[in-house]
Order: sequence, then C-alpha cells, then structure tokens
Amino acid sequence: MPGLDLLATFLEVYRTGSLSAAAERLGVSQPAVSGQVARLEERLGGPLFVRSGRGARPTERAVALAARVGVHVDGLRSALGTGDQGPGVGGLVRIGGAAELMSERVLPALAPLVARGLQVRAMLGLGDDLLAALAEGRLDVVVSSVRPRDAAVRATPLVDEEFLLVGPASLAHTVDQVRLAADPVPALAHLPLVAYAEDLPIVRRYWRSEFGRRPPNATSLVVPDLRAVLAAVAAGAGVSVLPRYLAAPALEAGRVVLLHEPQAAPLNTLYLAVARDAPPDPARAAVVDRLGEAAGRWTSL
Repeated sequence: MPGLDLLATFLEVYRTGSLSAAAERLGVSQPAVSGQVARLEERLGGPLFVRSGRGARPTERAVALAARVGVHVDGLRSALGTGDQGPGVGGLVRIGGAAELMSERVLPALAPLVARGLQVRAMLGLGDDLLAALAEGRLDVVVSSVRPRDAAVRATPLVDEEFLLVGPASLAHTVDQVRLAADPVPALAHLPLVAYAEDLPIVRRYWRSEFGRRPPNATSLVVPDLRAVLAAVAAGAGVSVLPRYLAAPALEAGRVVLLHEPQAAPLNTLYLAVARDAPPDPARAAVVDRLGEAAGRWTSL
C-alpha cells in the first residue's frame, strides 16, 4: 500500500493539475514532487499523469485512484494536523444531484469544507425534481444534468460528462468489427441493453448522436442507478452507455470493455444551479467556489 506522503503528493498534483503548483502548496521542490509521483507510478504499475507544457493531465488510472483515496487521505491529514485546512466554514448547505455523481465526485469534493465545519445535507434525485426543490427554497445548490428553464434559478455550466458504450468482453467478442465500422446499428443490434429507465434516455441519446437513429436492441434489464447498470453490464447482463467517470475504473480493471470509439465523444453539460434571488450566504458561496475549482481539475467526466 503506498504511503500517506506519496498519496498526498499525488492528490496535490491531481487537484492543481501542475507539478510546480503542487510543489508550491507542499513547500517542496518540483523535482521532489516529480520523484514521488514517479515512485507511486512504479508501485501502481502505470502512469498517473500525462505531462505537457500546460501541466499534468490525469490518466483514467489517476481519476480512479483519486476517487478511491481522496476523502481518506484528506481525513488522515486533518487528523494528523498535516493538511492545509484553511479557515473555518460555518453554516448549513442543502445540495441536490444525481446519486452517482454525488457519490463519486460532488460529496468527496466538499469533504474539505466539511472538515472545516460546514454542514451538508444531500438530496439525491432527478434533475427536474431537484430544480423544482431549489426554486421552492428546499435546496440551496443543485448539480443538474438538465438545463434549468425556471427564471427563478440561475445556472452556470460546471463540467461536461463524456459518455462511453461499454459491455462485457463475452459480448464484445460477438461484434463483427468490419460490419461495426460500415454499419454500426445492425452490427450492435443483437446485444441486449441494460438501461437507466424504460425510455432509454442515455442509450437513446448515444445512438442518435453517433448512429443517427434509435437503438433497435431488446432491453434486458432496467435499474434507476448507473452504478447498478455498470454492475449488471460487468456481470454479463448486456451493454450500456455510461459516463466516463463511472466506467473508467471498470475499464481499467478489465471488468468491461469499450465497444465503440466515436471520433468525438458525446457530451452532456452539467450545470451548477442556485436560486437567483437568494440572499448572500458565505456557506453556499464556499460550496459553489469549491465545486467550480474541482470541476476545473476534472476537465470532463
């Protein structure tokens, strides 16, 4: 198991997107940061970042690792008194979002604020329901995959979700690659679908975006939780379309495989929404700022 120092350095590079910025925050030299990242990559058996003149872009392995260890490392650093906690944050913020995104990205991103005293109450649900709760004053912040239409709600783009068509290797082997390149809809038509809802909202959007029509495939399983969709796909129940942030660890581990590689991956914008006429609130502002900073590191999901 990598030591706390290696993981803490990795998280600083991941969060700042830069070896030099991480070194500055940690109070060490850039070569020291680079050496620690290299040792961690050697321990894990693969690269965590792609270095360029614009910084350090995380690989899928890095995204998966940060999701697994971020909250725990922050908690340990706080308990040991080694974390940069910053000033206290008081108040209560009620935030809503999809269960999968809240679990994998939003709530971990807010953990440092909670460690500094912020109270958070999370509501999980569908975009339209959560935005209605925001407009009615029952929520303070919503991360929504639906663009708000209510004039009482102010929304700003937060980050783009990138969608992937994935399936188990056992079904991927049944796809004729030559036919897939020439005529993808019939090439994939024999594959059963695992879907989030009966009307196939995510799958249908992918088929229309990439193939120009609805999927003719039979639906084998419907479950309103994308984590359960992924588990069913990995177990062999069918194929599905999932956001990259959720599918990446399973792809890395070989539990699922990519079935189709579009020239430009289908994207869906997530919005950060607040009530337009809400009075100033430092706690809400801290949450909005924190999620904006985190989204800058995510680049896309």
